[in-house]
Amino acid sequence: MTNGFEEARQQRNWLERLGEKIPGFRGYFDRELRRDVDRMQREYLSKELGRIKTAMRSRARDYTDAGQIGVLHLFERLDRRVDGLSQAVRFANYGASGLFDVEKVGEEALERLYEFDLSLLEDLEAVASAVAAIPDAGAGDAKQAIDRVMELADGLRDKWAERDGVISNVVQG
Repeated sequence: MTNGFEEARQQRNWLERLGEKIPGFRGYFDRELRRDVDRMQREYLSKELGRIKTAMRSRARDYTDAGQIGVLHLFERLDRRVDGLSQAVRFANYGASGLFDVEKVGEEALERLYEFDLSLLEDLEAVASAVAAIPDAGAGDAKQAIDRVMELADGLRDKWAERDGVISNVVQG
């Protein structure tokens, strides 16, 4: 995530590169670029949470097909938690904060935000791995594995809720 803004900046076309020579335009353009990178990251997180939900539902179907319906309520609870997190990410308020004001945000502060965002992605990967570790129907303790996924998903939800505070700290410097 650290290089997302720089990679996006390097992919500018000739008109955009010309525009950054105009006084004041570069700041405006960088602000819009940061906004786009933030939106793309949130879309990516949301899409990955959707993939996790699909994997969980597939696993729940396997348990249903095997006649092991005793854990389905756990899958349903987990599905609601991941869905809530996905909605929170997808519809998070953004764009109105000073994060996108170039004059107010230094590179070191942005680096802290990018590190935080990278940790979100790492936590998301841990959730996906925990879902993949749910044993096949009849092959192990599904309750314990699902509880682990819920714990990780709750941690990711709590961390996501902290993001506004991290952004505020970045803006304040």
